[in-house]
Amino acid sequence: MINKHSPLPIYYQLEQGIKEMIEKGQLQPGEMIPSEREWSERYDISRMTVRQAINNLVNDGYLVRQRGKGTFVATKKIEQPLKGLTSFSEDMRARGMEPGTKVLSFSTIPASSSLAGQLHVSEGEEVYEIRRLRLADQLPIALEIAYVPCSLVPHLTEEIVSGSFYEFIEQKQLLTIRSATQILEASVARKVEADLLQIKEGAPVLLIQRNSYLENGQPLEVVKSVYRADRYKFMIEMER
Repeated sequence: MINKHSPLPIYYQLEQGIKEMIEKGQLQPGEMIPSEREWSERYDISRMTVRQAINNLVNDGYLVRQRGKGTFVATKKIEQPLKGLTSFSEDMRARGMEPGTKVLSFSTIPASSSLAGQLHVSEGEEVYEIRRLRLADQLPIALEIAYVPCSLVPHLTEEIVSGSFYEFIEQKQLLTIRSATQILEASVARKVEADLLQIKEGAPVLLIQRNSYLENGQPLEVVKSVYRADRYKFMIEMER
């Protein structure tokens, strides 16, 4: 794993070696890795060098530290292909995970000029504002705020949005969701987001805005989400 005559820094070689062990399954999710002292003695390198490699792997989401216990292989990230329009609940079930939702608030607000333009309603018209914490196997994955025209779904309730909103729209309202546009940005977690997502303030997150449309072109919702970057990644297939 370590070649001291290589032009590559030793910490980088160790980092790549541990990463390869994780990717090959030689180190399993939840497994505690050897201590800094053990890596240092195994390869006759300094503990400072080992610490730098471990820190980088923690920052990249491959490892997690548990105070008083040690450093462990992180749970594998949820991979979301950017192909096809699916709901959060459908995504989690497709991966053998149990989706969950905690409704943080459910209210109606007058549409701002920006929201009105995106939802094709009049400025000041009532829209639902739904704040939800999305879970996978009871672990917080995303924090989202959704805006839906009240006139489109007049009988929406907090109980309904505790489950899959898309399933309700298609199975109960008999409306067809046709398409969506999605914008992704990188950011860091603010304190309120970090507390809810159970991550550190300043940890990397993905900001996602989705605008969904019905079959007739009517906007259904505007959703702004904050995803944990250590638990979620997106994959794109491209052809030339």
